[in-house]
Amino acid sequence: MNILVAMSGGVDSTAAALLLKRQGHEVAGATLDLLDENGNSRDIKDAADAAAAIGIPHYVFDFKDLFAEKVVGNFCGEYLCGRTPNPCVQCNMFIKFGAMARKAAELGFDTLATGHYARICRENGRYFIRRASDARKDQSYVLYGLSQEQLSRVVFPLADMTKDGIRALAAEAGLNAASRRDSQDICFIKDGDYARYLREKRGVAPLPGDFVDADGNVLGRHDGVIYYTVGQRKGLGVTFGEPRYVTAKNAVDNTVTLGRNEDLFVNVVRVRELKLQKLAALDSTVRVTAKTRYSQSETPALLSPEGDGARLDFDSPVRAPAPGQSAVFYDGDDVVGGGIII
Repeated sequence: MNILVAMSGGVDSTAAALLLKRQGHEVAGATLDLLDENGNSRDIKDAADAAAAIGIPHYVFDFKDLFAEKVVGNFCGEYLCGRTPNPCVQCNMFIKFGAMARKAAELGFDTLATGHYARICRENGRYFIRRASDARKDQSYVLYGLSQEQLSRVVFPLADMTKDGIRALAAEAGLNAASRRDSQDICFIKDGDYARYLREKRGVAPLPGDFVDADGNVLGRHDGVIYYTVGQRKGLGVTFGEPRYVTAKNAVDNTVTLGRNEDLFVNVVRVRELKLQKLAALDSTVRVTAKTRYSQSETPALLSPEGDGARLDFDSPVRAPAPGQSAVFYDGDDVVGGGIII
């Protein structure tokens, strides 16, 4: 098989390319040029060096404009609307498994491979993501948005591997990526300071407003809604003699609602932009487990259609679901689908 591997310069994608080459496939690597001001030039160089060491061709695709529109633009727009977006979900849908997969097809490759930790399955004519063997590294949460067409044209060579095994494989092959640290931040905000990025790079001028309680009583002043997210406790700049948390944000009236920890727990979560994988349609209520954050454990729930989206009724309350983040639904280890929290 003729396979194009998305290579970031890190150990996972490097190991994916190495494994496929050793399995006898015709393999090439490709790295995405996504950031202005040479923001990912090191990734491009590291990936090119890794491809050369493995002995495969290497491409660079310039998707800066598309990335700025679909990922960075969405990120900024969501934050300004008072939501907390997940840019990795958008990038997977529109860039890595969208534009990059189309480019791979144009170049004559049979399929695209990435270093994600997840499995792709097919049952009853439907493709869907199944959790990776290494539960600690499972990335099924950020892959729920992939369409049937996208899933039919991608492979995940690391599906049954562990992180330790991957590093050992790369080290045994003498690849520099074996010792490269995993990236923990959003690629276009290296220090994780989202508010500073919005101010300095996007020209956003935060407007101070009121902290309020659930009844609308003013509790103090905040520095701008972009500085806060649901569930936040530290950095509020106000004290009350007991812990207070951000329970909601309203960009229209420029308020940030504060409450107690118990106010963060809810039984019902609604989602928009519903994406389905294992199910072809959501015609009735089904039993699932679901999580509303990447690192969260799943909670049993009933998933029901509601308008153009869906509703989750959890068996027990879940803490701090943040509008703009994703809720992902599972049937055992299998991804049923997901959506953006309202």
